[in-house]
Amino acid sequence: MPAGSSPKRERQYEHIRQSQEERGTSEGRAKEIAARTVNKERARSGESRTASRTSTQDRKSAPQRGGERSHRGAKGPTRDQLYAEARKKNIDGRSSMNKDELRQALGR
Repeated sequence: MPAGSSPKRERQYEHIRQSQEERGTSEGRAKEIAARTVNKERARSGESRTASRTSTQDRKSAPQRGGERSHRGAKGPTRDQLYAEARKKNIDGRSSMNKDELRQALGR
């Protein structure tokens, strides 16, 4: 946490860090996630000196968004994630499909 942050942000950081560690996230990654989340919230509420455009112009805060943009990076979800989704939807032939075929079968 940056020096001079409020007690509220300190509590928020600890809560997020502990939640991530309980989910099995490594300690370093949990700290990173907590710091990024808290810093973004600080930027949105005008508590930080500098802020990125996405931090201040997002329509939803990170907790409200709740992973809405997860897996939309360059490569998207992994084959295992796509397979799990196909399994939930009971798609036939999923075990022999590659990542692109799974994506197509799921309509992505």
